[in-house]
Amino acid sequence: MDPTFENTPERTGVEIADPIENARFELYTPRAVDPTPVPADEFYFPVDAAVVVETSAIVVPKLANVLVRTRSGELVADNADRVDRSFDPGAYAVELSTTPMKLYLSVESAVELGHDEAAVRVAFDGPTEVAIGARSFHDQPAGTVTTTGDPAGAMDAISLLGSALKTTSPERSFPTLRGHPPLVEVGDSFDAPGGIECPDTGVRIEVPADYEYVYPVASLAYYLGAEVVPAADPRLVTDDGFEYDLAGPLGYEETVGRVLRQTFFLDCVTRTEGYYQVDLHERRAVEPYVDFDFADLYDRTLAERLDAYLSIPYETVAEFVPEWSLTTDVMARPDNVEVLPFVATDLALVRCPGDPTAASVCPTPEPLDEFFRNEPTGDSATTGCAVDSATDDFTRSTTDADSATPSQGEIFNPEPAETAEHAWVGEGFPLGANKATVESYRRRVQRSTPDKTDIEIHVVCNDERMMEEGVVEEFYGLRDLLQFDVSVHDGLTTDELRELLAEPADFLHYIGHVDDQGIRCPDGHLDARTLPDVNVKAFVLNACRSYAQGEALVESGSYGGVVTLAEIANSVATQIGQSLARLLNCGFPLRVALSVAKETTPPAYQYVTVGDGGLTLCQSESGTPMQIRVNRMTEDRFEVTLQTHPTREYGIGSMNTTNIVESDTRYLGSGTLDTFTVSEKELNQFLGLETMPVTLDGNLYWSDRISVEEF
Repeated sequence: MDPTFENTPERTGVEIADPIENARFELYTPRAVDPTPVPADEFYFPVDAAVVVETSAIVVPKLANVLVRTRSGELVADNADRVDRSFDPGAYAVELSTTPMKLYLSVESAVELGHDEAAVRVAFDGPTEVAIGARSFHDQPAGTVTTTGDPAGAMDAISLLGSALKTTSPERSFPTLRGHPPLVEVGDSFDAPGGIECPDTGVRIEVPADYEYVYPVASLAYYLGAEVVPAADPRLVTDDGFEYDLAGPLGYEETVGRVLRQTFFLDCVTRTEGYYQVDLHERRAVEPYVDFDFADLYDRTLAERLDAYLSIPYETVAEFVPEWSLTTDVMARPDNVEVLPFVATDLALVRCPGDPTAASVCPTPEPLDEFFRNEPTGDSATTGCAVDSATDDFTRSTTDADSATPSQGEIFNPEPAETAEHAWVGEGFPLGANKATVESYRRRVQRSTPDKTDIEIHVVCNDERMMEEGVVEEFYGLRDLLQFDVSVHDGLTTDELRELLAEPADFLHYIGHVDDQGIRCPDGHLDARTLPDVNVKAFVLNACRSYAQGEALVESGSYGGVVTLAEIANSVATQIGQSLARLLNCGFPLRVALSVAKETTPPAYQYVTVGDGGLTLCQSESGTPMQIRVNRMTEDRFEVTLQTHPTREYGIGSMNTTNIVESDTRYLGSGTLDTFTVSEKELNQFLGLETMPVTLDGNLYWSDRISVEEF
């Protein structure tokens, strides 16, 4: 379903809604307008739907990035520096970025661009017809490729992932110009729908016909539009005669990952010579260290650019490459070829680990062993909880801890990943990583259009001693431009909880107990493994050892959720639960929200995500979710580090501006953007722009609930 346009409910303007992504945004006008549908083909960039309104101005209710172009695409202004500007009468295409869907204005008029502390105003020379176009970030694969269950079949399938690229220019480093690769399934013979073909980039990847060599090149083959073919030694080659050894001194997987990061990063720099000629922080940083003519590189073929990019050592650019968002461990088994399209669309670094019980996998950490060995004390038989008599805290357990201790082969510690996020596709439950499955990934592209556009959330508390966490109801829905329907349920019976899980909803936040028998209710246990169909998209099961029940919810229909692997103290669970609610409400993906919440809540290593950890409950107000780290330097000066976390809608390669200082500099939005020294007034103004997590002295705060004076 395409984006829809309606009048705003509380003031004059236009409300744009993307029903598939549960995204909503508003543009305000001085007087009431009548949005009238028009063809979408008059816009310079593609849009899904468009309307025309007559107005003298459009007000964007946030400090969005605004790019003004001529109708032919020539960039004439970029408001990243927040400077007011005027433009002579003419035909203009205005792009609004950092909004929850791509928005464009098309107008013939003189234009004035103005700013205040929290909004951008685009004014015209009197009442003027303005076309408003919207494009959803939702992206569907073009079809399904069937391949054989052997390494050669996997190569054939991976060779077609690049068919989804919307361009082979450096602009494919923008997430919206990459496209979702076709799905892959294992069958008796190879078959690809018409139109799904390997792009003619003149690049191929040669690797031995073993899964351990084939799977790790999935993301690189997708990004380069490369054909993958069998050979004795792994290497990257082009039709022009360029060759690059992939069996580098640091190992095959590390070398492949470095080639992907280096190529992608230099494309991001080179694309500043194209449609988006912006002042990119990373370009200014790396230019003194490379002897490249980026204007010349922009006009070369993909294969020629690849030759140039890899002519310099990775170490030359390593410190400037944005923090990579995801490493995915994929066990080298035939059916796991089906997960590679989703791994590739995330541009994940791919590793093929050994079996979780193998010697190469680290044993369960000592702290967790000790945690499992704790014996419940106090009156656990009457309360249903294990109580710590020294602290009056209790665990969310209904049984003796030892009676349900998972085996060491079931919970394990995978090899650490250097990326911000870590996923695991295979057996067992990895500590500190997202346990992902092919089925949960497929649901992200198979979802149907919801019947309503509000976000439906159920908070279930099945133990009155845990009511303190029930305040999460207040944290879901603290957004001006989104509609939430939050309901609270106390003491649900097994039948009531079963019915709730069967009804379509966006999120379930469960507070209570889980054990070997299932999710505890006042009249017994509901075992999620017996449920034929679950229609709640995502969940938090904030109870002891909830991993098996969470995995069952994913197998029965949920996309993903947060679970625990061990006993958890109620105080820790309450803090984690409240932090998760706020982070999800701010647009953080599941596994990123959990990672941020765990930073300031030790010991919280027993929490993990299952299913699709990249799922978001809603979109961030500024596109890419941002985390703020503050260090007080003097009484009136603060050092502020801004850290962004890519999402599916604003993936790696997106650009950010900071809004904390006046500057027209753009940053690649992944990991740490920069560190700024600001005054108390500047920091207070920045904190007031939107709700963001703030870390200070190891504690987590929220920008809407704390002022600089309280630091």
